[in-house]
Amino acid sequence: MHVFVTGASGHLGSALVPELLAAGHRVTGLARSDASAAAVAGLGAEVRRGDLDDPDGLREAAASADGVVHLAFKHEAMLAGAMPEAVEADLRAITAIGDALAASGPGKALVTAGGTLMLPLGGVTGRQGTEEDVMPGGPRIDAENAVIALAERGVRSSTVRLPPLVHSDLDHHGFTPALIGFARAKGYAGYPGDGANRWPAGHTLDVARLFRLALEKAPAGTRLHAVGDGGVPLREIAAAIGRNLDLPVKSVPAEEVADYFQFMAGFINLDNPVSAARTREVLGWDPAHAGLIEDIDAGHYFAARRAG
Repeated sequence: MHVFVTGASGHLGSALVPELLAAGHRVTGLARSDASAAAVAGLGAEVRRGDLDDPDGLREAAASADGVVHLAFKHEAMLAGAMPEAVEADLRAITAIGDALAASGPGKALVTAGGTLMLPLGGVTGRQGTEEDVMPGGPRIDAENAVIALAERGVRSSTVRLPPLVHSDLDHHGFTPALIGFARAKGYAGYPGDGANRWPAGHTLDVARLFRLALEKAPAGTRLHAVGDGGVPLREIAAAIGRNLDLPVKSVPAEEVADYFQFMAGFINLDNPVSAARTREVLGWDPAHAGLIEDIDAGHYFAARRAG
């Protein structure tokens, strides 16, 4: 299969491209800069220059592929407070890719990335979120629903809901490094309130394998959960960070949450326990790598800073 991958040089892309190549697929990766192009080529993929603001280029690349994995998102815009613009660009890119796949032949595959945190934001509370949970609309939810709707146009579409904590030694800019950075800056590893709220997690290599399986055989219109740990209490995450940094661990008072957690303050209190039972059943996916706490305790998140 010829696979076009957006976000090919990023955290997940750097694991997915080798996963696809090892399975015998031909891969073309989108690159918006010289550095990204060099990284994509270094992974062994072909390079296509462009970005999410070039819908014509996205349509052309998708039409020439047998399947697309869309990982790219304007994370810099999101972190700078321009989340609506990032969401709009993502939906525009998905529309362009989906139109091209639908028009260029039946049965082409599209796999996109969503997020499990959309579940509590969309009203799924007091229980585990499941793949069957569907929300009517909202930021990023509109993109997920648009992908699922492409099944009606002959595209074998699926969306992978990522846990907020996708972790491994490939993770340099995700929420786990951010939490470690907050602890270093404040001199203690903090958790909100009593720290009982739970976040799911998944190892990068397990997540990459799920994307590959979804591309190869997910039924059209499928929602999937890339979750290894179904829900780790925030106080346990803080405790792991604290013992690795040799810092105290304590609750962050409500009035200090915005200062401590910065860009994560708006969602750090969410309780997001998640099941991946349906995903495992449909695709035979079984996470095989370290869980979050074990991975934090492995030390790689702290080794580079110690060496420096």
